[in-house]
Amino acid sequence: MGSGMARLIRRPGRPPGRRGRGRRAAALGAALTLAVTAWTGAQVGSAPEAAATTPPVGFTADDLPTWQTNGVVWALAQSDGVVFAGGTFSAIRPPGAEAGTDEDPALNFAAFDAATGQPTGCSLDFTVGSGTATVRALAVSPDGGTLYAGGRFGAVNGTGVSNLAAIDLADCSVDTGFRVAVSATVRALDVTADTVYLGGDFTTVEGESRGRFAAVGTDGTLKPWDPRADKPGRALEVTPDGEDVILGGDFDYLGWSYSHALAVVDAGDASLTKRYGWGFIDRTSVVKGLATDATGFYTANEGTGGGVFDGRIALDLDDFGQRWRDTCLGATQDVEVHGSVLYSASHAHNCRSMGQFPELNERQHLLAEHVDDPTPLLSWFPDTDDGPSGTEQIGPRAMVASAKGGTDYMWVGGEFTRIVTHGNMKQQGLVRFAGGPDTGDPSVPDQVTAANVSGGVKVSWRASIDEDDSRLTYRVYRNGSGTPVHTMTADSLFWDRPTLSFTDTTVDGGTDYTYRITASDAGDANTSSQSDGASVTTPGTPSQTTVEREPVADAYVNGAATSATYGTHQQLAVRGSSAYESYLRYELPAAPGGMTLTEAKLTLTTSGESYAGSADSHRVVPVTGSWSEPDVTYATRPSLGGTVLGTLPEAPALNTAYTVELDTAAVAAALNGDYDIALTSEGTDSLWLWAHEAGSSRSPKLSLTFEAP
Repeated sequence: MGSGMARLIRRPGRPPGRRGRGRRAAALGAALTLAVTAWTGAQVGSAPEAAATTPPVGFTADDLPTWQTNGVVWALAQSDGVVFAGGTFSAIRPPGAEAGTDEDPALNFAAFDAATGQPTGCSLDFTVGSGTATVRALAVSPDGGTLYAGGRFGAVNGTGVSNLAAIDLADCSVDTGFRVAVSATVRALDVTADTVYLGGDFTTVEGESRGRFAAVGTDGTLKPWDPRADKPGRALEVTPDGEDVILGGDFDYLGWSYSHALAVVDAGDASLTKRYGWGFIDRTSVVKGLATDATGFYTANEGTGGGVFDGRIALDLDDFGQRWRDTCLGATQDVEVHGSVLYSASHAHNCRSMGQFPELNERQHLLAEHVDDPTPLLSWFPDTDDGPSGTEQIGPRAMVASAKGGTDYMWVGGEFTRIVTHGNMKQQGLVRFAGGPDTGDPSVPDQVTAANVSGGVKVSWRASIDEDDSRLTYRVYRNGSGTPVHTMTADSLFWDRPTLSFTDTTVDGGTDYTYRITASDAGDANTSSQSDGASVTTPGTPSQTTVEREPVADAYVNGAATSATYGTHQQLAVRGSSAYESYLRYELPAAPGGMTLTEAKLTLTTSGESYAGSADSHRVVPVTGSWSEPDVTYATRPSLGGTVLGTLPEAPALNTAYTVELDTAAVAAALNGDYDIALTSEGTDSLWLWAHEAGSSRSPKLSLTFEAP
């Protein structure tokens, strides 16, 4: 498991003909019919970059709704848009369901639609006469017709087997013609057109001696292939050309040849093609997972004790020599290649030796690296927890990429119970991520300051975090303006959030300024809310000044609930038919000495609800009657003036600030007193806005600009 560290929460293709480790094998263009349900979908493609992520990452960090398990997922495989999960569990349940509720029985196996995260019609129960049954390895035949499962079990849907089974995917039935007796747990599988390679704890297959690895024909006939490992096998991959088999595990010897934890053997006679001698992998470390692409193979390594090797190694297929290795601490359980990126499941807690994050006394469970160079770590940092007590508390244990409907998906299985990067949301055993769209906003810039310096005002802030975008664009807004006074781009990572700054040289003397910052990801696909404001008064005598006011009261009323009050709600609502009206009260200042009001603007921010935006026009009018925030209802709503102070033509986007120019003369007449305005509409498309209860950064703001003659 690597060096044990405290587990703290940090924050609120391969060539045609061979497809990955056998668990990822699938036939191109195959149609997989299960019961009466037709499964169709594209294969994992050429990994186009996900929209709004930092290249070459191909997946967003936004977890998608996915059915859960009530135990550990040890193995994943996919074929034509269907993802198969094997492990140690007894039931599955919908996303969001609490443990023990809305469960469907599923004994150690389930199949899911890659695009929806919902179970398909394939139901298989893996059982054993005594002890605990478990599925530890899954592989799909190259033609997409057969799923092979390995683990510790004695029956599948009541049909007797012995730790290895073949499933006909046409009707989700056990292939009774494939009967192979394996003496102990099977932990690794890969499949070619005519051979099933297996690794694990066993020492006999079909009653004949085998050293933790073996091969059988797809008809179940035992083959002489026998690398003779002295300790358990945990991973294997047939090379894309079919000539060799890469072995990973706990072993020290293959026959009489020393090759600790990793070796390459001939696919035909099991003779040693490449051994890895003393020190290549630390004696206290093992290989838990393998993946290949067209030019290389990649190891997932787990160590025990201090000073171990827990990271990943990339090796070239032409000579099986090392391309690179990373030395992050925190045991790696699995790896998966997608495009030019190696994704890994681990509990990394210290990558200082790589020039990346230092010991954080916390764990980052999912990482991404370029297949040609492990540094810098690529910007893909979704995160789970470690899992419940009673497990090894490793977190993720298996990964597989699948495609359906033109979208690629990364599925992750393990013993986790929460998604840390989704507000510590409960989610057990399975989670998935898509190739797009990216919908996650960067965090709101914080630690904003503004200070007078020579030549202007220096504005500083701490860079934001985005789990799939390291390069963000920042916009600095002054005194409520909808136009930024400064735009800049900078890189940040969850462990490296630099302080950013710029100097505003366009300020006027003797003037109050308030600055707020937003952060946007690639292409401005997602933008944070505005930061809290930082204020400063410049020295000297002003020629103009802008004053910003937030409402001292706001509320809305509802024509469908005439006696209801909404003064404490975090949102305001506006609509003509099935009416909503909103009211705002501002305390206006007196005009500064010798100055007059030259501009008045109201800034409104749509809420994040899916229905918040509106295509209708909305008016700002004066309130002539009396009202109070806690008591106003539709039945007691105040009278309104007939003068239109300003118009918002439309506001279609969510969490977006919109500015309305107000009648300057009308506002000027109300200076040095309370000023009440209403938001009304004649349309049928409701508009939902953040109220002052939602916080200063989103509150409706009135900006008043005064100038000297």
